[in-house]
Amino acid sequence: MSTVPPPPLAPPRAPGRRKRVVHWLRSRSLRGRLTFLSAAAVAVAIAMSALACWFIVEKQLYGQVRTDLASAPPAAGGVRSLSCYPTPEDALEHQRGGSMPEISGAVPRDTQFLSAAGTCLPPGATKAIVTKPDDLAALRLKPGQSTIRNGRYTNGEPAMIRLTASHNFTTPVVVMVATPTQPIEDSLQGLAILLGAVSLGGILLAAVAGRLVAHSSLKPVDQLTDAVEHIARTEEVGTTIPVHGDDEIARLSTSFNSMSTALANSRERQTRLIADAGHELRTPLTSLRTNVDLLIRSNDTGRPLPPATKTKLLGNMKAQMQELTVLIGDLLQLSRPDSPKTGPNLTVVALHEIAGRALERAKLRGPGLVFETSAEPWYVHGDAAGLERAVINLLDNAVKYSPPGGTIEVGLQQGVLTVRDHGPGIPPDELQYVFDRFWRSPSSRQLPGSGLGLSIVAQSVREAGGEVTLGPAGDGGPGALATVRLPGGPAPE
Repeated sequence: MSTVPPPPLAPPRAPGRRKRVVHWLRSRSLRGRLTFLSAAAVAVAIAMSALACWFIVEKQLYGQVRTDLASAPPAAGGVRSLSCYPTPEDALEHQRGGSMPEISGAVPRDTQFLSAAGTCLPPGATKAIVTKPDDLAALRLKPGQSTIRNGRYTNGEPAMIRLTASHNFTTPVVVMVATPTQPIEDSLQGLAILLGAVSLGGILLAAVAGRLVAHSSLKPVDQLTDAVEHIARTEEVGTTIPVHGDDEIARLSTSFNSMSTALANSRERQTRLIADAGHELRTPLTSLRTNVDLLIRSNDTGRPLPPATKTKLLGNMKAQMQELTVLIGDLLQLSRPDSPKTGPNLTVVALHEIAGRALERAKLRGPGLVFETSAEPWYVHGDAAGLERAVINLLDNAVKYSPPGGTIEVGLQQGVLTVRDHGPGIPPDELQYVFDRFWRSPSSRQLPGSGLGLSIVAQSVREAGGEVTLGPAGDGGPGALATVRLPGGPAPE
């Protein structure tokens, strides 16, 4: 049983010319591509202009010849008979001049006559026009009408011919008047050579100009590349490049400078955060280490500490652990990048309910204080946990700085949350630092805290699309006033 072999696989198709050109362009540098494309664009423009110029000149030259032929005087005469020959070559070779017609007026062109008997030449003719089998169709033209066609002489020279039916002879005759077009073709050929040379020179100049333009235009890009490579090599963010003008390259340079400056600021903030965090962590860790060392030493020496001292040490250690827990939680909160206004953790939350829960916790931390509240319903789009922590931090800040038995005023009207205490207030020269991380007023550094509470407030409010300010009380009295503005509405939708 025979088997039919499978057909051979078709050879892979070679990539098309267009794909090869695209691949070649992609393999070139940006400067090379810009030079090639600019030269190609100029070459196409020059070629189109040269072709248009050539065709316009050709049309005008041949149009002038047609006009001259159409205005040439017709051949006339009273000759009753014509001596004709079968072909124009025979007529030219055997001119006899006895019965040729007379041509009225001076006709500075070659003239011959065509009849059913053949071709007739006037006396003294030196050229004969090649006739076609259908030239006798011109006899059907009305008197005064003519037709013009391209032709040639018997010596091969090109010509333009006018055919006119004449009834001045004993037999129907087609009068053929020709003018040579070889000078026109020579002129057009010279024009083509001239235009080709000009086009080639223009293309070469365009290539040189494109190279110069590419070098000048891409100089800012080279500077940008050098700056990026310098940053990648040395990791020195903050490097900028000069910006000139307001074009696309200038915008790119400006964007790069902004990005580099933002990276430098981010690294600076990161370095400062690490340094500040290390400084803040050192104090509770040192205290914990001291207390642990004291407990271990008392256990190793066999001299137990008095119960009261040991209880105090353990209480201090617990307080330090709590402080570390709070500090680490604050650092984790601040380490998160600012979220956009929409995200998986952002929902519609009731700000008045958040303020109520935070107020209950603040009352437990300041049992001797008086809280005056006034809240209207207000719904915002944000992170419920982050907003609640922000409100708690504001209330904790007010509780911390309120005098014993003082009053804290909390209000929420039309999306504006205010927390006002009656403490010592904030000096004007310190207002610009209150939302900085780890910043603490020199007058309050003996109080507990890490200086991160207000930074968390600012971040949480920004994530919800709002703004927060902290300053002196508006009525001129003692204390500080914190104001939080959040977009939203009195209804959930």
